Amino acid sequence: MNRNDLRRADINLLVVFETMMHERNVTRVSKKLFLGQPAISGALSRLRVLFDDPLFIRSGRVMEPTARAEEIFANLAPALDGIASALSRCQSFDPLTSDASFHIGLSDDVEYALLPRLLRQLRVEAPNSTLIVHRVDQQQMSQRLTNGDISLGISHILDLPANAHRKGLRPIRPMLLRADTRSGPLGLEEFCRRPHAVVSSMGNAMDGTDHALGLLGRQRKVVLTVPQFSTLPVLLAQSDMLAVVPDYVARAKTSVGGMRAESAPLSLPTRELSIAWRAAVHNDPGQRWLRSRCCAFLGEPVELQVVPTYRPALRHDQALLAAR
Repeated sequence: MNRNDLRRADINLLVVFETMMHERNVTRVSKKLFLGQPAISGALSRLRVLFDDPLFIRSGRVMEPTARAEEIFANLAPALDGIASALSRCQSFDPLTSDASFHIGLSDDVEYALLPRLLRQLRVEAPNSTLIVHRVDQQQMSQRLTNGDISLGISHILDLPANAHRKGLRPIRPMLLRADTRSGPLGLEEFCRRPHAVVSSMGNAMDGTDHALGLLGRQRKVVLTVPQFSTLPVLLAQSDMLAVVPDYVARAKTSVGGMRAESAPLSLPTRELSIAWRAAVHNDPGQRWLRSRCCAFLGEPVELQVVPTYRPALRHDQALLAAR
């Protein structure tokens, strides 16, 4: 096919094709693209004519791609990213007037402790925009970016699609959270003796704390695992249970009252909180603005003032350049 033959192609059809490759189900594609199922079925029929191939074969509730579909997808995905990037360069973005919707993926700790501060600033700077938050943990981040469910994600990130970008935001420093009334910091002996609660979206009762204790020939007693941080204040209240949480989660919880945070009585591993985004939105003005805000407000702790209008400070411009 030469450039003149592109007149026969419809970008909308190619978007349907790409989404079907990810979702493998007409109903899910319909919901994701906000189109009726008859419209999706019609688009698939036109795609089959365009490529002279069945493309997808029904297998139960799943539409399995043919070998030809897999070959097309390998070439099409980066091409669509390039088209999206080229079109985004022609767009302007004014946060004060924009009504854009941003789909972002956040791990539970970020959503609980850091999102409220970010959201307050966004409501001042971009009052007509909509922030759509998806709960995404480190195991899901790569797939959700690849599928286009989110344009950016913030978490401790294990791996990323080949065409995604990443920037480190801050260290995730573990802190000890407690609600008992005993004065003074805990020693290692009592730390091991006390019951512990662990937050794990996967239901894991062991984490880096247990590994660090193992290196010392010690162990702790985990009596509870929960999937999210928001339940900890109620669970720890009026008990001798302990929890090791990220420093920013600890600060958020101690501000509620009845909770206190301190350093753990042993050296614990530090991970990195990162922001990652799809290559297709790398140059999009709105997405660049949002990334600059995330980098500024979710980076190393600083005192930030909420300003009445959108007047980027120097640190925001620097964050914007760093996020490009």
